[in-house]
Amino acid sequence: MKMKMRMSILAIIDSLIVLFSIYVGYFILYPHINVFTNKVLFICVITIQIAHHYFAWKFGLYRKAWSYASTGELNSIFKAVTLTITVVMVVQLVLMYNVSYRALILTWMLHILLIGGSRLSIRLMSETVNRQKNIEATRVMIVGAGKAGTMIARQVLQNPESGMKPVLFVDDNRSKTGLEIYGVKVASGTMDIPKLVKEYDIEKIVIAIPSLSKQNMVSLSKRCIETGVKTMTIPRIEDLMTGKVSVTDMRDVKIEDLLGREEVELDLKAIEEKLANKTILITGAGGSIGSEICRQVSKFKPKSIILIGHGENSIYNIDMELRKNVDVHTKIIPIIADIKDRLRILEIVSEFKPDVIYHAAAYKHVPLMEANPKEAVKNNIFGTKNIAEAADAYDVTYFVMVSTDKAVNPTNVMGASKRFAEIIVQNLAKESKTKFAAVRFGNVLGSRGSVVPLFREQIKEGGPITVTDPEMTRYFMTIPEASQLVIQAGTLAMKGEVFVLDMGEPVKIIDLAKNLIKLSGYSEDEIEIVFSGIRPGEKLFEELLNEDEIQTNQIFPKIYVGKSAPISKEEMNSILEKLLDMPVDEMTKTLIEVANRKTSVA
Repeated sequence: MKMKMRMSILAIIDSLIVLFSIYVGYFILYPHINVFTNKVLFICVITIQIAHHYFAWKFGLYRKAWSYASTGELNSIFKAVTLTITVVMVVQLVLMYNVSYRALILTWMLHILLIGGSRLSIRLMSETVNRQKNIEATRVMIVGAGKAGTMIARQVLQNPESGMKPVLFVDDNRSKTGLEIYGVKVASGTMDIPKLVKEYDIEKIVIAIPSLSKQNMVSLSKRCIETGVKTMTIPRIEDLMTGKVSVTDMRDVKIEDLLGREEVELDLKAIEEKLANKTILITGAGGSIGSEICRQVSKFKPKSIILIGHGENSIYNIDMELRKNVDVHTKIIPIIADIKDRLRILEIVSEFKPDVIYHAAAYKHVPLMEANPKEAVKNNIFGTKNIAEAADAYDVTYFVMVSTDKAVNPTNVMGASKRFAEIIVQNLAKESKTKFAAVRFGNVLGSRGSVVPLFREQIKEGGPITVTDPEMTRYFMTIPEASQLVIQAGTLAMKGEVFVLDMGEPVKIIDLAKNLIKLSGYSEDEIEIVFSGIRPGEKLFEELLNEDEIQTNQIFPKIYVGKSAPISKEEMNSILEKLLDMPVDEMTKTLIEVANRKTSVA
């Protein structure tokens, strides 16, 4: 129905209600008076009509969507009717020097009752229609009967096109047990969720407790996922409070939610001092970590962001994304270049003279680098040498290298090459004006080459999921968290530190696979898990610091430092001169021996 038509119908209904209220009120109290010929009453009728429509318009009674009426709308009715009767009282006082209080109070009561009833009937009819539409809808359990949960229930009930039907609230607050909210029963005890899912034939679960701590959210999410029912959640309380999202912006529970990692609290002032109005260069800018560093850096309004990568499509994508989101004064400079091209790298750093370099470009795939060891050496070692020496030559203020937990006690070329890259950075830091640092961390969920995209693809194809070994464990964090901590660690760089991010507890890969199967709506009977055996260069578990490097105190929340002494500059240069000319076996052996050499803590 069009707005004008809707407003006209409501105005006509209200006019009839106003007439009925005042005439019936006077007739009940003064039956001997001819209410149709009384001049004073006639003037009051005209007054109440004009006053009602004025206040009804002022308080939006003709504009409100009464299908969604609540206490706020009833409050508007109360104000409009009360002010209308007040105007009539003033008119009576002026004309009669007297006020018919009893008649006006009765008129006020009838007025509110009938206006409120007419609007409530609209909502009741709407809900009746919606319930009929919801008969075949998905049966939903809402975990949490607080403000967020009740808001979701209300929105779903009023929007049958959502295809959902709330049939049960679950809340640990015993005082709510047995109550009904919008006609939906409240059951007690989140521990009973598996039993309640079966009892009420639940097809979907919505977790609606935005203030829940990370650890409790993980526990609750796992309990819901174990039921085999699709599980969704609502945004974090921080995002709701800042207005970034609405409580109804539900999303599927993701594998990242099951890590249970608390949000990173950054020293924003320190980061802003290092990045605001500065020129920032990021290598590997099109990769998972590199592109996220670009996104995070852009929030601090740098003067320019230089994107270096050899992949045309990935650099194009991050370039286009940043241009849509960055501050108007931030310049985005995409450059297709290979860090192995020493002259090109020197040329770029010389031309743009960046203040900060984040070096994220690297080959990271362990089995692939085992099959192509010389490429790992060229890219990870000599590529790092090129960009680090360019930083030193042109007095870049800060240089931060993204490293890996595989650089600790490596048994593979990739890990050994990354440790040697750390050694290059550490040796340069001894003599350079540039403040160098390396940041080690484990796997990031969802990055290219990680197990999560592989498992998702295997699930999509109907299985099986291939896990190397039932005891295989890895450290995991999310891409945004890793990138934020890399940026934070950069503000702490002084003299070649190897920073280590707090990765939390290691995760069994088989548990990760099982959780992904359940999150995808399948059971382990439907998607088989097979063990393929450890691949060349892989370890059952990874370490972040070896025993000689561990420093127990965090220098910043979630950031440790381990100043392991590198091999001497002379020995390093001697190895570098011969490395690419060595036979592959000798090259691999040399790198692994150097990377595993015990060093003292500085």
